[in-house]
Amino acid sequence: MGEKMMPFSGKDLQKMIIPLFLEQLLVMLVGIADTLVVSYVGEAAVSGVSLVNQFNTIFIYLFTALASGGAVVISQYIGRKDSKNAGRSASQLLMFGTVFSMLIAVVVLAGNKGMLRLLFGKVEDSVMDACVTYLKISAYSYPALAIYNSGAAVYRSLGKTNVTMYISVLSNIINVVGNMIGVFVLQAGVAGVAWPSLIARIFSAVVITVLCFRKKNEVVYTSGWICKWDTDCLKQIWNVAIPNGVENGIFQLVKVALSSIVALFGTYQIAANGVAQSIWSLAALAGVAMGPAFITVIGQCMGNKDTEAADYYFAKLSKITLLLSSVWNLLIFLFTPLFLRFYALEPQTKQLVIWLVLIHNIFNAVAFPFSGALSNGLRAAGDVKFTMYVSVLSTIAGRLYLSYLLGIVLNMGVIGIAIAMVCDWVIRAVIFIWRQKSGKWKEFQVI
Repeated sequence: MGEKMMPFSGKDLQKMIIPLFLEQLLVMLVGIADTLVVSYVGEAAVSGVSLVNQFNTIFIYLFTALASGGAVVISQYIGRKDSKNAGRSASQLLMFGTVFSMLIAVVVLAGNKGMLRLLFGKVEDSVMDACVTYLKISAYSYPALAIYNSGAAVYRSLGKTNVTMYISVLSNIINVVGNMIGVFVLQAGVAGVAWPSLIARIFSAVVITVLCFRKKNEVVYTSGWICKWDTDCLKQIWNVAIPNGVENGIFQLVKVALSSIVALFGTYQIAANGVAQSIWSLAALAGVAMGPAFITVIGQCMGNKDTEAADYYFAKLSKITLLLSSVWNLLIFLFTPLFLRFYALEPQTKQLVIWLVLIHNIFNAVAFPFSGALSNGLRAAGDVKFTMYVSVLSTIAGRLYLSYLLGIVLNMGVIGIAIAMVCDWVIRAVIFIWRQKSGKWKEFQVI
């Protein structure tokens, strides 16, 4: 089957994938810059922002899951050349995302200190004050986050990922410059870091929404559909979003449980794990960036009922992900000794970090492309419950149980935790490859 017959040329894929990767890299680098600026406010501020960000991640995952559900439905309608229903779905996604995020914001603002006490116990008063300040301002930005994710889902479904990349560049410049003004000029402490994030998120939400109303786009927001509640349309989105949200929620809870296990291993192992995780996040970018590409491409093929093309792109995108992940993970591993020069760590701790990064990067290169990005393709075809069951069982039985067994029972410490993590990826990769080869995903219908 020649590539000319296919809906996406090699150049189309390149134009989609490169901005996705650069956007993820930018977000990561800005996160590092943010942490650096916050560190000048003091330890209480760093602790407060870090704790609240863990809490905020729960909602960010929920909004992302909802947007992913919308992206699958919109991509399928685009594949079917049904611009009217694609626009209807996009408008309903915006409406529901806005209402849902506003309700969450109200709940968080009403119970912020109680929630924080429940989650983080009796932290020092200075840390709790920083948490409360940062959480209140963060909660105001939830609707902006949901609105941006809704619009980004539209543009990614269209394959116009360069648009979200440019918005991300401008938004992050606003954030970093704002942080510097808030901390160093206005000396506003934690609020000096929180307000720029809110302003940057509002900027992103407004720009993407204005762009989604442009009539020349294939998919357009319609005010009539934004002001309606269309249960049938929303059900299509929820059918993908809810299993995805459950999967992400369980994953976050297991991450919290694992941090409790790591806390048992002593100072040098905790420090090594913390540093390794920051390097892992950077190394995982290639696999993570490919997820939306799978949703757009497989979603459009399945919307057009072109299972032959979907099969072709499953293979092609998997090869691209494998190649990109392998090169990127090797590069990050080679740079790890250089990264470690910036950390004041004992030689024993640095050596452990290198072992942890080696274990992670090998499997992130060869297993994660199939356990992560490939599963997005299955979801885009409508095979959402199977991917949810596999991911939840693998996270609990693979990652959590093996972490306890290897880390505590067999006394392997954080090395055991890392091995459990890559075992989870391998289990999922094997099952998802089998599922894709079986063709069972061709039987599902999203729209």
